[in-house]
Amino acid sequence: MTRRTLAFILIIIAILLLLLVPVLILTPVGENLFGGNSQAALYLTPTLLPFTPTPTPKPTPILTVTGKPPAITASEAILIDADTGHILEDLNAERPVPMASTTKIMTALVALRAGHLNQLVTIHQDAINEVILNNGSNAQLRVGDQLSLKDLLYALLLPSGDDAAIAIADTVGGTTGNFVNLMNLFAYRLHLYSTHYINPDGLTYYDAGGHPLPGHYTTAYDLVRLADYAMSIPLFAQIVDTQHYTLPATGAHHAYSWTNTNLLLSTYSGATGIKTGYTLEAGECLVFSATRSGHHLIGVVLHSSDATHRFNDAKSLLNWGFGLPLLPPAP
Repeated sequence: MTRRTLAFILIIIAILLLLLVPVLILTPVGENLFGGNSQAALYLTPTLLPFTPTPTPKPTPILTVTGKPPAITASEAILIDADTGHILEDLNAERPVPMASTTKIMTALVALRAGHLNQLVTIHQDAINEVILNNGSNAQLRVGDQLSLKDLLYALLLPSGDDAAIAIADTVGGTTGNFVNLMNLFAYRLHLYSTHYINPDGLTYYDAGGHPLPGHYTTAYDLVRLADYAMSIPLFAQIVDTQHYTLPATGAHHAYSWTNTNLLLSTYSGATGIKTGYTLEAGECLVFSATRSGHHLIGVVLHSSDATHRFNDAKSLLNWGFGLPLLPPAP
C-alpha cells in the first residue's frame, strides 16, 4: 500500500467521523446511545431565554415653576433649587451692582482655601482703621490680640466684621491687595465673570471728590452660584448657620461674643444661612438659604427697600419656592 493510498484512506475516515458525531449526539440514535440525557446535547442545544426589558425609571419630581413669583422690594433677586440647579426666579439677576458685605462670602472662601485654620492672626491698627475711616461694621477686635483664623471666620461672618476681613486679608494674602487679587482670581476660576472686588469687606471707597470708586460689583446670578459653592463646604455652612459664638479670654486675646446679623436664622423655620450686607450704594442685601421637606433653596436679594424688607423679601421667595408643585422634569 502506497503512502498516497494510506493518506487517502485516513482522509475518508476523518470525514466519516465528522459526519457521525452530530448524528450520534443530535438524533434519537445518539440519545439512546448516551443514556437518554446526553450532556453533549445539553451543551450543544441552545436554550432561548425570555426577553425581559429593563423598565424605564420614573423621573424624580422636582419643584416646578407655575404662576407668578411674589412681589418684592428688591431691585435684583434670584432663587434657585440647590438640588437641581434650576432657577426658580430671576429678577434682573444679571445686572452688575454693588453687593456690600455679601463680599465676605468670597473672603471666607479664599481664607478657607489659602489659609490654615489654626494659624494665629494678629490684629493690627489697619484693621481697626478700616472700620473707623469707612464707617464699617465690626467685631470689636482689639489691636495686639491673636486669634486663630477659624475664630476670625466667625468674627467675619456673624457680626460682619470689617476689622476681621482686613486682619484675615493681611495674614492670608501678606497684604490686603494681594488677598484681593486672590479673590478676583478665585472668582474667575469659578466662572463668575460679572464679579470683581477692590476690597475684602464690601465697603464703598471714595475718591478725593467724594465719588465712589468703581470696580466692586457682582450680579445676583453670580452671587447665588458663589453661595451654592460655599454651602458645599461643611465648615462654612456650619459658621453661617450659627446664631451666637462666644470666645473666652486667653493669654493671647480678650473675650469676644458675636451675634449673627442674619435674623432669618431665628425667624424662618428651616433657614440655614448665609450673609447680610448694607452700604448706601448697595442698599439692603441678603444671601439666604433654607431647607424644608428635603428641598434646599438658595437665594439673593439686592437693593431691598430697608433692613426689614430684605428679610421679608427672602421669606416671600422661600415660601413661594417651597410651595411650588412637584412635577416630573420636562423631557
